[in-house]
This record gives sequence, C-alpha cells and structure tokens, in this order.
Amino acid sequence: MAKKKLKVRASGKRGYAVVKAILFHPMETGLRKSKETGEIIPAHYIQEVTVKHQDAEVMKVNMGIAVSKNPYLSVEIDGAAKGDKVSIGWLDNLGESAATEVTVS
Repeated sequence: MAKKKLKVRASGKRGYAVVKAILFHPMETGLRKSKETGEIIPAHYIQEVTVKHQDAEVMKVNMGIAVSKNPYLSVEIDGAAKGDKVSIGWLDNLGESAATEVTVS
C-alpha cells in the first residue's frame, strides 16, 4: 500500500466548506486473478469513510468492492467557516485504517 494514505483539502466558501479527498487504497474486489500465479487476489477494500466537522460527524459512507482504486470523495459542509477543523478517516475490511485532520482555508 502507498505510504501516504489520504490527501485532503478543505476550502471555505460563503457559509460552507468544500472538502476534497483522495483515499489511497488498492480496493481489491476478491474476484480478480493474479496474472503471474493465476490465484485469486484476496478482497481488500474500504468499508467505511467518516467525515467530521469540529468533532461532529457530518457524513458516514459505506463502501464495497464496486469502488475503484484510490477513490475520490468530495463533500460540502454547510455552516463550516475558514479556520474550522475537518477530519476524515477510513476503515477497510482487513482492519487497516487512516485518518487526518485539515483546517478549512
């Protein structure tokens, strides 16, 4: 897996913030076979993504095997202002996770 697991930006607009994130993850379905060995590649995918604004959960997304590698996520948070903290994190089916916090600019 990539060293960097999340890339997040949050920018303030009039009365809301736009949060854009790339979640670095292989997102394996468990249905593909390895070209080298012919064996099935085990499933490895993000199950849950959580977005918080000032420690209050504003969005929770359940994902599955139908999501592409390194998914992109964009969300608008009503009432967010410049200087506010936004955090985003994910958890996958193997128990791996990543999280980060950014300040709305």
